[in-house]
Amino acid sequence: MNTTSNNKNTTLPLKERPVRIAQIMGKWLGGGVEAVVMNYYRHMNYNKIQFDFICDSDSTNIPYEEIEKLGGKVILVPPYQKVFAYHKRLKKVFKENNYKIVHSHINTLSVFPLYAAKCAKVPIRIAHSHSTTHTKEWKKNLMKQILRPFSKLFATHYFACSEYAGNWLFGNKAVVNGNVFLLNNAIDVEKFKYDEETRKEVRKELKIKKSTIVIGHIGRFVAQKNHVFLIDIFNEYHKLNKDSILLLAGQGPLEKEIKEKVKALKLENSVKFLGLRSDVNKLYQAFDVFLLPSLYEGLPVVGVEAQASGLLCVLSELMTNETKLLESTTFISLDKSAKEWASVINNNFKKNKRIEACKELSKKGYSIEKEANKLFNKYEKLLAIGGYYVKR
Repeated sequence: MNTTSNNKNTTLPLKERPVRIAQIMGKWLGGGVEAVVMNYYRHMNYNKIQFDFICDSDSTNIPYEEIEKLGGKVILVPPYQKVFAYHKRLKKVFKENNYKIVHSHINTLSVFPLYAAKCAKVPIRIAHSHSTTHTKEWKKNLMKQILRPFSKLFATHYFACSEYAGNWLFGNKAVVNGNVFLLNNAIDVEKFKYDEETRKEVRKELKIKKSTIVIGHIGRFVAQKNHVFLIDIFNEYHKLNKDSILLLAGQGPLEKEIKEKVKALKLENSVKFLGLRSDVNKLYQAFDVFLLPSLYEGLPVVGVEAQASGLLCVLSELMTNETKLLESTTFISLDKSAKEWASVINNNFKKNKRIEACKELSKKGYSIEKEANKLFNKYEKLLAIGGYYVKR
């Protein structure tokens, strides 16, 4: 539903300008949440709704050029750790831009921007749950548990990427009563459609033989993604099949530690660190198996993308069953050993046939065109109810 637009719309008479919505992104580091919000933004009706991305000043990988080309704005604010400076700046930004909607994507931390939004008298304040938590991240988990009861305190509306994520942040009652708006982590399914020629090209670029089994993972190098265990799993699988390789795409604070582990296991020739990639849709084509042993997820967009490309997906059972979009997708307990994970991958791969999965995902509500229209209609309804928006 997107309509070509740029910053020329700011020269239009006030009543003809699009309504600008403040998207609270926190630290833009090139993760899944950022990918989800950008997917929606690319398919918005820019003549009626525009996004302003409010990001912490220590963010990295913000796609300034694309956002500005689509008519959006990036506004940098002090990092949320500087609570008072963060609050003061946000309050000023909200007032100056006269936002009617502030949509926060930073889970339990949403309490801070939504409080500033309330102080600035923003009428529609959305808390969006994209994730959950796990006891292994106890320091981060402690902060989340402390803030969780307050996360909806200043919100007027609740959004979540899955029932699981909604239950965790807002409570089962809110989900059951229909007080949580569920918005799938939708993607451009056709973009991830399996293509044999692309597979050959990417494998040639990465110097991977046709016979080699490629296990792939896309995600930031953070504790949540459980790379330490992922390497253990691949180590066991590599013992079963020497003609195999692990591709890791992403960046993050634990990358050095994981590289050292790979070296200690003498897997340097069988594990490739690809860094941050802008062509992950092509990268999936080169994979044979997608491995995601995360400690927790709301509903991982990479899991949706991998299934759209028809890959065999082996995931941690600590993520929601809503992630299972294909029959071949398998969940395994993190209590199982790396050897057991490797065995499941080996056995399932032998009987798995890569399929055309785009229609299946579209049917299940993961087509970005349909979901973006759903979000657009939701924004329009909220604005209309408050008398802040007139349909044109």
